[in-house]
Amino acid sequence: MTDQRPHTELPSDPIVAEVRQAREALFAAAGYDIHEFCRRLSERQATSGHPVVRRGKPRGSSGEAA
Repeated sequence: MTDQRPHTELPSDPIVAEVRQAREALFAAAGYDIHEFCRRLSERQATSGHPVVRRGKPRGSSGEAA
């Protein structure tokens, strides 16, 4: 079964556009290298002064494989 609905553009959202523009600038600065991009983000996070929230183990998890 195929989708017969016509393709329609979603209305532009200025906030989404701004986030995408910022992402593009950060990724371009890293030379479009995903490893460099992640390294830079980790470095920025470490020096931001904001607390880092880490996800813990799910509730009820003993950490042992079944």
